[in-house]
Amino acid sequence: MDGHRPRKRFSQNFLADEHYVARIVAAVDPRPGQRIVEIGPGLAALTAKLIERAGHVTAVEIDRDLAARLRERFDPARLTLVEGDALDFDFAALGDGLRVVGNLPYNVSSPLLFRLAAQAAHLSDVTVMLQKEVVDRMTASPGTADYGRLTVMLRATFAVERLFVVPPGAFRPVPKVDSAVARLTPLRERAPQVADPALFARVVAAAFSQRRKTLRNALATVCDADAMRRAGIDPGLRGEALSVADFVRLANVLAG
Repeated sequence: MDGHRPRKRFSQNFLADEHYVARIVAAVDPRPGQRIVEIGPGLAALTAKLIERAGHVTAVEIDRDLAARLRERFDPARLTLVEGDALDFDFAALGDGLRVVGNLPYNVSSPLLFRLAAQAAHLSDVTVMLQKEVVDRMTASPGTADYGRLTVMLRATFAVERLFVVPPGAFRPVPKVDSAVARLTPLRERAPQVADPALFARVVAAAFSQRRKTLRNALATVCDADAMRRAGIDPGLRGEALSVADFVRLANVLAG
């Protein structure tokens, strides 16, 4: 750990296995001139390799002690360091074509993914390591236990692909769960046309707020059964039975 004591409040588990560092860097395949943005560089296992391949990286680090170490280690011409919370960071301020990379803290992975989705217009792709169960939810199919709000909200914006699993032993300290690396690519013109994003998010959240309820009951505060039927949705179904396109169609009917 090179003298750094991991902080639980930041959910710090540092990637230490060079094999998996190399696999992640190979998956990203950074090139000179590309705008690489790393979330949570930590002890710089990935950072150093990304800089080696791309020439320059912008990194967002919330831990001030790690930020100080990064400033000492890397030339400012090679690493632009932003000390702060990635949940508050304006990725759009860096321009377009951003390639985001990171070992996302388990405790804020979903909010970070939602923030990236909100700024997807400025992203080229996102390659992140997360708790495996989160990646399972991101890639789940309708009708399965893992399918839910995170699945629908991300897949309305991104194509999501699980690349490979990373075992606990690859980290220091060793977590109690498996991790997995996923790639998210903005759908852009292939994305479903959502008339009212806030309403869409509200419909999806309500549908999965109590999974055992039918849509007729789960969406009672959002719409009635007649509105669901107008969208071609059976009110007797549960939220997990609807595809992303179904949710979009329902939200657009309500917006109209």
